[in-house]
Amino acid sequence: MTNTPAPSRLFEPTRLGPLHLPNRLVMAPLTRNRAGADGVPQPIMATYYAQRASAGLIIAEAATPNAVGQTYPNIPAIHNDAHVTGWRRVTDAVRAEGGRMFLQLQHGGRVGHPDNSGLMPVAPSPVPLPETIHTPGGRQESVVPREMTHDDIRSTVADFAAAARNAVDAGFAGVEVHAANGHLLHQFMARNTNRRTDAYGGSVAGRIRFVVEVVQAVAEAIGPDRVGLRISPGNAVNGIDEGDTESIYPALIEALADTGLAYLHIVFADPDQPLFQDIRKAWPGTLIANPALGWGEPLPADGGKHAGERLLDAGADLISLGRAFLANPDLVERLRVGAPLNQVRDKHMMYVGGETGYTDYPVLAAALAGASAR
Repeated sequence: MTNTPAPSRLFEPTRLGPLHLPNRLVMAPLTRNRAGADGVPQPIMATYYAQRASAGLIIAEAATPNAVGQTYPNIPAIHNDAHVTGWRRVTDAVRAEGGRMFLQLQHGGRVGHPDNSGLMPVAPSPVPLPETIHTPGGRQESVVPREMTHDDIRSTVADFAAAARNAVDAGFAGVEVHAANGHLLHQFMARNTNRRTDAYGGSVAGRIRFVVEVVQAVAEAIGPDRVGLRISPGNAVNGIDEGDTESIYPALIEALADTGLAYLHIVFADPDQPLFQDIRKAWPGTLIANPALGWGEPLPADGGKHAGERLLDAGADLISLGRAFLANPDLVERLRVGAPLNQVRDKHMMYVGGETGYTDYPVLAAALAGASAR
């Protein structure tokens, strides 16, 4: 049984630059560890994303722009021809189902290990991750990353631009630069991980400089209307302590507001927080908001508002959901008709490879057919 809710703005068609989106629901990027050991996307990934092609937009999981940026085992990459070919199978499958995709570009920085990448991680400063890290041999103590030189910084900026060109060659409509969740770009912005005294450290202007240079290089490589930026203000994941959140993000937005980017994507967005409201006022383009409780609960039947609807009311243009899309290939339809949602069955299976907990979640039609047959 389903309880059809009142019409919701979540299901309105809209546009993202040149793209027509059939609804305002975005599949957030979710690391799933199903690539090969060489970072090449596997055929099962094409199945997984094609199952979820009804999303207004899919932002594919983080792919590394160079070898040293790898975080964990079996993370996809986008820095050689084999990666491009593997991702093209994915985008072709999604396009065949009527979907649209961006690819997230992520460099882990200090969130990495030599047993994963074969290389010593690099970071703005030699400050290790304050926790163990997953490797093929199990959890291991983190290592002290090598502080990036100016040559490292310049080459990394170039790697992001090259990765963006590769993503377009692989059939993606655009890319999302990942400056959130404690990875390299976020590490440059945070005081506790960036202890530099040169032009890339110290002041807010110095600490946002690397992010701005990466975004500008990527926009120049493929066009700004193909580029999004993801941020997570105040997020302490992976040992991050920004120190001056209220200053960093207004400065970052001011530096990028006139670049014509496709969107800004805020993680753990809360419409009641003043910083969210300030960002919405300052950002002139499309704003994607990922709710603080992004499980994508069904639209309330009692007239109450879904978290995504509250964010739309607060000025967001698109709503991204993560684990709700993971467990519900047909999430858009389930939310539209007020149907129950599948829950993530076993969080361990999110990251261990294979079909279980990946491509085997039932769609609503099959669930209803099974119920009627009983």
